[in-house]
Amino acid sequence: MTESSDPPTVRRRSGRSSGTTTDEALVGFTVGVTAGRRSDTLAGLLRQHGARLVAAPALRMVPFADDAELRAVTRACLSEPPDVLLATTSTGMRGWLEAAQGWGLADSLRNTLNDAYIVSRGRRVTAALRRAGLPAHWSPPSESCDEIVAHLRGRGLPGRRIVVQLPGERHPEQTDQLIAGGAEVLEIPVYRWAPPQDPAPLHRLVDLVGARLVDAVTFTSAPAVAAFLRTAGDRTALVLEAFCSDVLAACLGPTTASVLRRHGVPVRVPRQPRLEALAELIAAELPARAAPLKVSGHLLTLRGHAAVVDGRLRPLAPAPMAVLRTLANSPGRVLSRTALLRALPPGADEHAVEMAVARLRAGLGAPRLVQTVVKRGYRLRVD
Repeated sequence: MTESSDPPTVRRRSGRSSGTTTDEALVGFTVGVTAGRRSDTLAGLLRQHGARLVAAPALRMVPFADDAELRAVTRACLSEPPDVLLATTSTGMRGWLEAAQGWGLADSLRNTLNDAYIVSRGRRVTAALRRAGLPAHWSPPSESCDEIVAHLRGRGLPGRRIVVQLPGERHPEQTDQLIAGGAEVLEIPVYRWAPPQDPAPLHRLVDLVGARLVDAVTFTSAPAVAAFLRTAGDRTALVLEAFCSDVLAACLGPTTASVLRRHGVPVRVPRQPRLEALAELIAAELPARAAPLKVSGHLLTLRGHAAVVDGRLRPLAPAPMAVLRTLANSPGRVLSRTALLRALPPGADEHAVEMAVARLRAGLGAPRLVQTVVKRGYRLRVD
């Protein structure tokens, strides 16, 4: 039995929640995943759409289960019961109750929190509260800190004692607004964020974003965005420029997106802060950015590290893909070897351009798509 050498066809199906989605909507596209926790879940969802992934955890979570500070603030919470509990993460609430269990304080803590007005910052947090036998009285529709503050102001802040379970780091803007409104705030540090044990994948992802060699990057927490930008260092301007043009920045929710939006990045956020919705958003967004061209009687679409010719996926090496992308940015126009040279890595010469064009024609399976214009250069034969 012989194996077919035909390139794969990009097939489509009707999506369930966001218009037209495809089983292989992301074939040919590369997506960076910065999540540490739940990264396997998100990666699996993106792979279902055919994406090629670059896994680069931006942070790792370090629990405070045996930390003296956590025990001290827990006792402070018990001695002066709160009027309001702000539960920000499912992991944090589970970790806090598990730590209290180890100290023999779990029942006392549950009883104390059960008497408070509990604000849950999302669906997963609400589920964790219910599993612990605690109610969730209100949850912000968009998980926004501003919404939470506005809601608590509406209920009256002066004299209120508010316990805030921290999401890995302090949120001084939110805390300062609550204190300014007259509330007393007790912060609960259940865990903290630390750099990944191996920072090499994150540095590599930063380089790939700067070189426009990934099509999208996913962020599932604000600390992960901040860690990514810290890792970028002197490459930050290059990375932000890429996010503003060729690379999609996709964030799980508005709080996560706020860090990039402060830098002017046009972030995309799903309607619901769920990993499934984030994957669906990317599966709809990236193909929509790839406008097809009619070239020499063929339908040509560019997809990250591949081209689709008449529905057939044609993976390309970086140099031929860079040349094709440059030609497609000026469809029908003749570009000189010098102009195409700028798309190749530093140190390449005009012979490298000729080699890249030859490999491009072979890779596309339709040599007539790229025309040589004698003594002038190359162009796409746009119909």
